[in-house]
Amino acid sequence: MPQDEFIVGDARFPATRWSVIEASRSADGGERQRALETLCQAYWKPVYKYVRLRWSRTPEDAQDLTQGFFAEMLERELLNRFDAGKSRLRTYLRLCVDSFVTNQDKAAGRQKRGGEVQHLALDFDSAEEELGDGTIDAAAIASPESLEEFFEKEWVRSLFALAVEDLRALCTQRGRDQAFHLFEAYDLDGDDNTSYQQLAQKYEIPVTDVTNALAWARREFRRIALECLREICGSDDEFQRETKAAFGWDAR
Repeated sequence: MPQDEFIVGDARFPATRWSVIEASRSADGGERQRALETLCQAYWKPVYKYVRLRWSRTPEDAQDLTQGFFAEMLERELLNRFDAGKSRLRTYLRLCVDSFVTNQDKAAGRQKRGGEVQHLALDFDSAEEELGDGTIDAAAIASPESLEEFFEKEWVRSLFALAVEDLRALCTQRGRDQAFHLFEAYDLDGDDNTSYQQLAQKYEIPVTDVTNALAWARREFRRIALECLREICGSDDEFQRETKAAFGWDAR
């Protein structure tokens, strides 16, 4: 995605109804459940892939551990122990995953699938496809520092994937599917040879329409991604730090 074209306008702090941290500490059970679901959407793939590589687990074992980790997060109210002043949420969650897997190994009593662990509807096949598509070299990320960097990159990848799907839904809702197709072709497919002129010819529209559609789609993508990021941050300071980690600029 051409960064100089994507980042336009003012990156102001987005409004949001609640963050997962606030919701997880709510007296309302429904709010706590929504916090888990939001967090799970953003983190389940990074957690799953991290368990597969960091702990050298089979797909089935990694699936069980991923399911069990998010169930325990709700049951033990792990987010209540998170202190945004001491660490980033993703760092805290990664350390919680390590602790969970270690404890499960020591106890040797982890429930297999079909047991009492609450299961979330997760597309593990897609995660396995991403692990096997040749873009991840397990041997190159064996060190703790490399694994931490890997977890961060997967977190960003998951965040952007969620934003893309939300943008797709928004375009469908507003009757702007063509804008999404243009965004997908120019910004997501990774073909540096694609030009505005080529897209205009393909869709039989003026180049100015391509320009306007892409500008709108990029603004909406950024807005959606920032709102999603804000929900999974524990404080304004963490939001600023994570925006820089994900986008390379400060949301000030």
